[in-house]
Amino acid sequence: MMKRRHATLPLPVFPLLRKLGSDLRDARRRRRIPTALMAERAMFSRTTLHRIERGDPGVSLGNYARVLWVLGLHRGLGDLADPARDPVGLELERERLPRRIRLPTRDPGDSAS
Repeated sequence: MMKRRHATLPLPVFPLLRKLGSDLRDARRRRRIPTALMAERAMFSRTTLHRIERGDPGVSLGNYARVLWVLGLHRGLGDLADPARDPVGLELERERLPRRIRLPTRDPGDSAS
């Protein structure tokens, strides 16, 4: 089998994926779920499960999400890019706030009586 290269993936991401895969494997083992049953519940092959547990970046995010769902850990998935947890985005937003807020000037021909 030819090994795929993922040259476009930033280097710091590889250890994070390996950790995620390892954590998923540990969660599966703590629940005493055999690989065959886990793969069946997630609706993919044992080979895909092994690739996920190794942190393979070529596996789709959807398959990682299925494993999280089977393990009951999927709720945190929606918070990964939550704006409230984005310090850079929040700082940029804060920098764009206006320094002063002025009331609109009234048109001299406008009679608001």
